[in-house]
Amino acid sequence: MSDETLRLVVREDVPAAMRLKDAAGWNQTERDWEVFLELQPDGCWGIFSSGQLAATSAFYCYGRELAWIGMVLTAPEARRRGYARRLMQHCLEELERRGVSCVKLDATDMGRPLYRALGFEDEQPVARWEGVAQPATAREASAFAYDPALDRAAFGACRSRLLHALARFEAAAKPGVGYVMGRPGTKAAYLGPCVSRSPAGARELLEWYLARHAGERVFWDLLPRNQSALALARAFGFTPVRQLTRMVLGGGHARGPERDDSLVYALAGFEYG
Repeated sequence: MSDETLRLVVREDVPAAMRLKDAAGWNQTERDWEVFLELQPDGCWGIFSSGQLAATSAFYCYGRELAWIGMVLTAPEARRRGYARRLMQHCLEELERRGVSCVKLDATDMGRPLYRALGFEDEQPVARWEGVAQPATAREASAFAYDPALDRAAFGACRSRLLHALARFEAAAKPGVGYVMGRPGTKAAYLGPCVSRSPAGARELLEWYLARHAGERVFWDLLPRNQSALALARAFGFTPVRQLTRMVLGGGHARGPERDDSLVYALAGFEYG
């Protein structure tokens, strides 16, 4: 029987983590892993079997108000050994010890039964849309800046550290309107997050991003509750290709901080919310 160790994932483990990600067909790059480890160095855990990384699970804390769990991955040859459950239980114990009041995640159909067994309940669907960015008139935009009050209203918690880290990739803003970001992926460019006070403002921000990526394949994660965001995705020629389920630990009495989904035109990623 092989030896198994549960420990933190560190920078030197990123190539092995990428192999798990590639086996799952996900879009993250090595830089995505590095940013996660930089922001939450005590949040990414792995099970190592005979010295090889076999499974991962990670959490990112937005203070004590909210934590997001993501990067739940298991090597195909290591499935059905209970690794995902063991890692999830470890992460939840850590978050309880830290006094985090609400825990959420975006679940694939494969992971959803496990999360339900651990006490998570459905909150709402989330959807990935895909398209090829069409040539468009480039919109003017300012260097990245954001209104903390607007972003808190949209997301429900302070995510300043995350936004400033993601802004290193690609970001722009329109004062008084909102902001948009993007970053590279191994399969497609990733559009998000995007927060705007209005659909018209969101259109201008999205046009800024899409004009810079004309001809490229782009992934765009949306909350279907925001019908204005869906209308914009359709107008830009995107189509839905995948649906996940946003889940919250503890169900109705633990819905987490108040937020306004109508302000959200693109998510930061399934691993960040």
